[in-house]
Amino acid sequence: MIDRALRGGAGYWGWLGFLSFMVLLGAFAYAFQLQEGLKVTGMSRDVSWGLYISQLTFLVGIAASAVILVIPYYLHNDKVFGRVTIVGEFLAVAAIIMSMLFVTVDLGYPARLVNLFLYASRNSILFWDASVLMGYLILNILIGWNVLSAERKGIKPQGWVKVLIYLSIPWAVSIHTVTAFLYAGLPARHLWLTAVLAPRFLASAFAAGPAILILLGFILRRVSRFDVGDEVIRKLSVIMTYTMILNLFLLLMEIFTAFYSNIPSHMHSFAYLFAGLDGKGRLVPYMWLSVVLSLVAILLLLIPKTRRDHGALKVICAISLLSLWMDKGLCLVIAGFIPNPLEQVTQYEPTLPEIVITFGIYSLGGLVLTVLYKIVVSVKEEIETT
Repeated sequence: MIDRALRGGAGYWGWLGFLSFMVLLGAFAYAFQLQEGLKVTGMSRDVSWGLYISQLTFLVGIAASAVILVIPYYLHNDKVFGRVTIVGEFLAVAAIIMSMLFVTVDLGYPARLVNLFLYASRNSILFWDASVLMGYLILNILIGWNVLSAERKGIKPQGWVKVLIYLSIPWAVSIHTVTAFLYAGLPARHLWLTAVLAPRFLASAFAAGPAILILLGFILRRVSRFDVGDEVIRKLSVIMTYTMILNLFLLLMEIFTAFYSNIPSHMHSFAYLFAGLDGKGRLVPYMWLSVVLSLVAILLLLIPKTRRDHGALKVICAISLLSLWMDKGLCLVIAGFIPNPLEQVTQYEPTLPEIVITFGIYSLGGLVLTVLYKIVVSVKEEIETT
């Protein structure tokens, strides 16, 4: 089936060429970072995780969201999701590859990722996070490829594939739960020291996942003859409605707990995010924009007529993704370091090399996803024409 990725029109090859160019730019920026060290980034002694680890956090949620297609189809026999389950599984593959690359560039030298496994420590949450991510990557590659191959042959997947599918369901929840433990296990970082961090991560994942799947569904409908179906889009938009509400609710509970307790250390990070601290508030516009966009998206999703309008739904999904990215892929990680344990405010701003490397990794993920979807679409079109 791989040969199907080598066939396409000018638009397909032009898109791959653009993504490849962006990947090369990212590679050059990463080579510069390798030569000069992490000093070329905006990170410091006080803010030791920045744009890279923020993207890891966001993308792990995108990977975990594939389970929202797997559960209704395989556990509840909802045939509507059968057409798009493979779409979610291959999205998870691309998201995990990007996640692991962001870990690699954040560690400074690629060899350090190898050392993470060679000299593994049972007390290292990063080791467990990397392990469950690698396991989930392997699961989705095996499941996705074998299910697609079985569909092409017009047969049912083998029994062992079903076992892997059922295993992937709790595994999907575990990857984002363990990622949340990376933060919640650091007692000196009061913004993250909360029992609801993992549920909050899962809520945002199951909101961002449907949003990006809906947008991908519209894109596939536009560039190919493969149609995910209006019923799938409708059900995903309903899931997205409830999870967006749950995500905002959990954020509000965090804010209430921090300020009603009146414990300064728990209040300071939220104060920095929403009002600034010591005259410094670089993330304030992003946090407020995230909340406002989230509210707008929820209000529009609660109106059935708006939710069912495809033009409006595209806009809703876009602003929802932007809101969730600014919250989880930017503000949450960085604000956890502000102020530091000595109550000093050290702000962080990503540098040009960080931004270029980030775009390069996203472009590589887009390249992988495009190739995988090209194979999926080719097989689906072949099945429908026979």
